[in-house]
Amino acid sequence: MAIFEPKPSPKATRPESVALVALGANTPGCNGAPPVVTCEAAAAALGRLPGLRLVKLSRWYCSDAWPPGSGAPPYVNGVAMLRGAAQDPAALLAALLAIEAAHGRVRSVPNAPRPLDLDLIDLDGLRRAAPDPILPHPRAHLRRFVLAPLAEVLPGWMHPVLGETVEALLARLPPDGTDLLNLAQP
Repeated sequence: MAIFEPKPSPKATRPESVALVALGANTPGCNGAPPVVTCEAAAAALGRLPGLRLVKLSRWYCSDAWPPGSGAPPYVNGVAMLRGAAQDPAALLAALLAIEAAHGRVRSVPNAPRPLDLDLIDLDGLRRAAPDPILPHPRAHLRRFVLAPLAEVLPGWMHPVLGETVEALLARLPPDGTDLLNLAQP
């Protein structure tokens, strides 16, 4: 008697990869565009990355620059959720850095004002201590300006290391002035 082994269906696919990317800016882009316009253009560029598509984008938030008292302008912040083919973390980070550079980002000193900042917050719940990118992002759980928009795009997201939901992490943070950006025209 022959044993029947079904062939895999051509329609059978691996689960889609999910990447969470934080976007931020607090100086005009290289074309003079306001930070929110630069962030919107960066979100569109994320959606054009090979094998990925932009499936959710949070509303825009405004937060104070870091460190407090630096005198730097406030930031526009948001989070994008991408889905698609499995991604190599280092290759995805390189793509994010290329988008930053295309919008005028020059890395100088930590916490310097910037026309665009893209941070890979999570990639499929991967835990990665080194090399870059460290995943999940090592400071995301400490930043209201990351967690508030993340809670919009993926409610219930579970921090891969801490084992807590985005809502629980957000509830533990003190108020810091992060608020929805009012984009209403006068």
